[in-house]
Amino acid sequence: MTKLEKKLYVQYGCGLSAPKDWANFDVSPTLRIQKIPILGGLLKSKLNTRFPANVLYGDIIKGLPIKESTCDGLYCSHTLAHLSLEDLRCALVNSYIILKPGGIFRCVLPDLEYEARKYIKDLDNGNRLASIHFLNSTLLGVNKRTRGVKGFISSFFGNANHLWMWDYLSLSEELKKVGFKHIRSCEFNDSKDSKFKSVEEEARFNKALAIECIK
Repeated sequence: MTKLEKKLYVQYGCGLSAPKDWANFDVSPTLRIQKIPILGGLLKSKLNTRFPANVLYGDIIKGLPIKESTCDGLYCSHTLAHLSLEDLRCALVNSYIILKPGGIFRCVLPDLEYEARKYIKDLDNGNRLASIHFLNSTLLGVNKRTRGVKGFISSFFGNANHLWMWDYLSLSEELKKVGFKHIRSCEFNDSKDSKFKSVEEEARFNKALAIECIK
């Protein structure tokens, strides 16, 4: 690589956090509507979320529009827990594919071990609402199911609940199966590649599971 060649850094599941020096992707149906000429403008006031202009529509499960082995750094924050087990495995394979050999993948997500230990501690302390607190804190429970057309629209446009939770050991095994090496627990802004400093938010690492690995 020459000094004139620009490195490629990709974030998926970016939400509203979209650094200008990163290629940012999200799979939100709201974003898809926003990108439709005319229609997006007409519904601007109706959309609850307005994505930054530099956010592109892209689904890591199906594969992002990024060429194989071209990505220097890859990042996702609190995205993987919203995927089913099967979809997560597809996402990790596709993440591996677009990274260059030696490329870094960092992911942050809720920590099942932390939540489980807190749940057991609450039980040991006699908290009779421990299970309710656990399901609410992990977003695995549904407090109220909205039915009818409103319920359909809410489930289609929103993906708030978690579909699968992970601890360090189990997610490390999934990463290893895909081919990732040098898997380690990481912390906010501790990557040797300083480019990650422009995409990471310290609050997202609080009581969370954070892993870095290399292709």
